[in-house]
Amino acid sequence: MRVLHLHSSFHAGGKELRCAKLINAFGKGIEHDIVSAIPDALDAHEAISPHMKVRYPRDFPSLQGKPLPRRLERIARALLGYDLVLTYNWGAMDAVMAHTLLGPRMGLPPLVHHEDGFNHDEAVKLKTTRNWYRRVALVHAEALVVPSRRLEEIALNTWAQPRAKVHRIANGIQTAAYGRKPRRDALPRVIKHEDDLWIGTVAGLRPVKDLPLLVRAFSTLPDNWQLVILGEGPEREAIIQQAIALDVGHRVHLPGFIADPAKVIGLFDIFALSSQSEQFPISVVEAMAAGLPVASPGVGDVAAMVAAENRPFIVSPGSEAELALALEKLAADPVLRRHVGAANQVRARAEYDEGTMVAAYRQVYARAMKRERFG
Repeated sequence: MRVLHLHSSFHAGGKELRCAKLINAFGKGIEHDIVSAIPDALDAHEAISPHMKVRYPRDFPSLQGKPLPRRLERIARALLGYDLVLTYNWGAMDAVMAHTLLGPRMGLPPLVHHEDGFNHDEAVKLKTTRNWYRRVALVHAEALVVPSRRLEEIALNTWAQPRAKVHRIANGIQTAAYGRKPRRDALPRVIKHEDDLWIGTVAGLRPVKDLPLLVRAFSTLPDNWQLVILGEGPEREAIIQQAIALDVGHRVHLPGFIADPAKVIGLFDIFALSSQSEQFPISVVEAMAAGLPVASPGVGDVAAMVAAENRPFIVSPGSEAELALALEKLAADPVLRRHVGAANQVRARAEYDEGTMVAAYRQVYARAMKRERFG
């Protein structure tokens, strides 16, 4: 079986790491080709087992450009020879359009599209032209998979997709793996000393994550608190410059991308997000499974994801002052941190285990291919 994955980017973000996790879970009997609309954005390959059959073709037609007929035809021809095409987010939507326009005539394989959220240009308001384009492009997709209730609502109402086509599958992880306490030197270049306390996050360093805001919200905490940001991306220098400007550069650490967060996330004392837009962030599930309290804007499904005890620390999106206050309250009270973290861990283990997610994706992909089983 040959599966083609067309990504807006394969940098190590939530959807990319979920894709890697699913590839590992589906086993050795499937060959996977992975294409990124940003050609060199392939960091997430580190999370794929070396035992899987994975290629990164460089000769695939560009996913970026105007949706002109000749370009769409080149993309459609490149879909031939696969058993299933999986597309991800707006950056792959031209391939979805090519499949809809030319698929019936060319006998193209079934396509399943995934939407996981929006970049900063649609964080506040969706673009009308993109909504229209999605409506048309998704006509011949076998399924549309979303991780959050908010995206499910958008798919059904704004993009006018049939109820039977839309599948909401919550992101899941191996929750048991996050219960172990990591070594203090588990991160490269950063060691957690005896008296240190850490606020941490796991995120692609992109504008939509608004990590300079997190630096500002953190900056007034006592000197024994450190901010550790795990991830890579184009905003690294902006984050560093914000930390230097606030004279907390020595307390803000960017160790880079970590392929296995389960080995390090338990070093955090508080998990924080500052995103302008999220849907169902895997990083929040990971933090919950590690028994951490979460301070975050109320974007996407975050408020519904966390335990009831944690909801007072989910704040108004974009409010630096409210996020700073949530961090201050949690930082000042270790008993509260333990209580909230324990409630989150119970909820993560009950609701967000990886096995449930993998089974749901297998079912959607098998149905799209008219098969009894996928993988």
